[in-house]
Amino acid sequence: EHGRDRAATGPFMRAPTGSDRQILLGVLSLCAGVLVFSVQDAILKGVSGRYPISEALFLRTIVAAPIILAVIARSTGIGALATPNGRFLLLRAVIGFGAYTSYYLALPALPLAYAVSLFFTVPLIIAAMSGPMLGEPVRPATWLAIVIGVVGVLVMLRPGSGLFRPAALLSLLAAFLYASQQIMARKVATRETAAVMSFYQNGVFLVGAGLAALLLPVPAEGAAIHPSLGFLLRAWSWPSTGDLLLMLSCGVIAAAGTILLTEAYRRAPASIVASFEYTGLIWTPLWGFVFFAEIPAITTVAGGALIVVAGLIALAASRS
Repeated sequence: EHGRDRAATGPFMRAPTGSDRQILLGVLSLCAGVLVFSVQDAILKGVSGRYPISEALFLRTIVAAPIILAVIARSTGIGALATPNGRFLLLRAVIGFGAYTSYYLALPALPLAYAVSLFFTVPLIIAAMSGPMLGEPVRPATWLAIVIGVVGVLVMLRPGSGLFRPAALLSLLAAFLYASQQIMARKVATRETAAVMSFYQNGVFLVGAGLAALLLPVPAEGAAIHPSLGFLLRAWSWPSTGDLLLMLSCGVIAAAGTILLTEAYRRAPASIVASFEYTGLIWTPLWGFVFFAEIPAITTVAGGALIVVAGLIALAASRS
């Protein structure tokens, strides 16, 4: 419908509609959320060699909880948490916990740009899932985009070359779970606010991080086998003042970022806003270079470029 309007009046003559404004707000929310979370990625990678992921996530969720509750109280009232969609939101939150945990575990073992570029298969996964799960059409051009994206992933992974990094599979698993979570956000978009969904997400993170702290720690020599295992299994220790402030700041980042991303997928079609996830590729190489002296390999750049091209093709197909 929007395409026909543009054809009839020209791209600069048509007055913006309510739908256009919602899409614009969704895109702006997503770009802001991606920027915010890119800072958290750098922080968590920085502390991953000294503390376990459960400690970082626990401190993050403790700080985020009152912020999210304040947003809910101000917007809809605390009573909105007693939603009939509670079980659905809990399931979505558990999937989100798996997504973020998988992604964070990849960070200590991979260059930042490499881990994030693989994660940016998310828009392609969403495009493929939007047909069966949301009833949004998946056009032939979208399938072409998915094939190009898979080629980009293979260029980055280089299977059989002896340079394959098993931790890369954590980024891909995170992408699949994250895509599923955002598809689920669209299914209840008209009935639940971003803040309520974020509250359930934060609650599952709190419980999950607490259980991990109780059940997973092993002796230091066991946690030293692999950087990802170390981040998962390392026992808690009291952080330095600087590290404590960094991990606590992740709570503010998580509260703002989760609300922004959820709001994006509530307001606009998943197949449109998902492509703007790629704005993270502006920030990730920058943080990797500034904070970790990382320079992306040529295969990372080439594979990431293919994934971006694939996402843009999928975006064009969704608007045609």
